[in-house]
Amino acid sequence: QVQLVESGGGLVQPGGSLRLSCAASGSIRSISTMAWYRQSPGQQRELVATIDSFGSTNYADSVRGRFAITRDYSKNTVYVQMNSLKPEDTAVYYCNAENVATIRELYLELWGQGTLVTVSS
Repeated sequence: QVQLVESGGGLVQPGGSLRLSCAASGSIRSISTMAWYRQSPGQQRELVATIDSFGSTNYADSVRGRFAITRDYSKNTVYVQMNSLKPEDTAVYYCNAENVATIRELYLELWGQGTLVTVSS
């Protein structure tokens, strides 16, 4: 069974930085796109950044220039480096993976459990 496990959330002051990690566990052969989403209280889940199997990235306008998504293909792990954090970045951040292929199965979409990021002084 494949799982996505996030880590790295916490409390940070405005202007600070955090790095989130998300590792996919299991007998994985390939993953197409990995991404980070976030959801603030009372808000819908929104896309933060994506990175595909070729390393192409995409960012939400609200984080472009401040966040950087990277991926370690050998470890099936995706990261997001978050700099110049603002209070409005406070949210639960979720990892997402598409087309996760194992030896026996293909998972079209998987989600992590979420990790809370709080930006506050």
